[in-house]
Amino acid sequence: MHINIIAVLIAAVIPMVIGFIWYNPKVFGTAWMAASGMTPEKAKQSNMAVVFGVSFLMSFLLAFSIQFMVIHQFHVTSLFFKLPIDDVNSPEGALYKQVMDLLGGSWRTFKHGALHGFIGGLFIALPILCTNALFEGKGFKYIMINAGYWIVTMMIMGGIISAMV
Repeated sequence: MHINIIAVLIAAVIPMVIGFIWYNPKVFGTAWMAASGMTPEKAKQSNMAVVFGVSFLMSFLLAFSIQFMVIHQFHVTSLFFKLPIDDVNSPEGALYKQVMDLLGGSWRTFKHGALHGFIGGLFIALPILCTNALFEGKGFKYIMINAGYWIVTMMIMGGIISAMV
């Protein structure tokens, strides 16, 4: 099982694409600004090259980790860690080949990846964002806007990564 760097790079762009839509004033941007305390003046003080550069790096790290949530074949490969699976004549290699021939393409759909992305967004992103927001004194609207963004984003990222066999 090998990492598909093209899928990871494409998925790493998704948070920015969804963010441009999600945080647009015509969608949730105005509500988010009010809930977060952000103002256009504060936004203009940011170094946007740094913001987008670091955001892309973080998106790449997220996409890289999501592939291990959505592609079950990585788990099969991990079961054979440090065993001679490259040699199909070895018992381990023959078993690994048989399993991958039988199941190597299983569950590699956009829909399945989106399901796992949703699960990751709901059970990883939401608790982290909610905990931080509560300690920052932010309200329910702030939590739901940001958590909704990450749930949708991780769904699409997971779908793309899973579907790009």
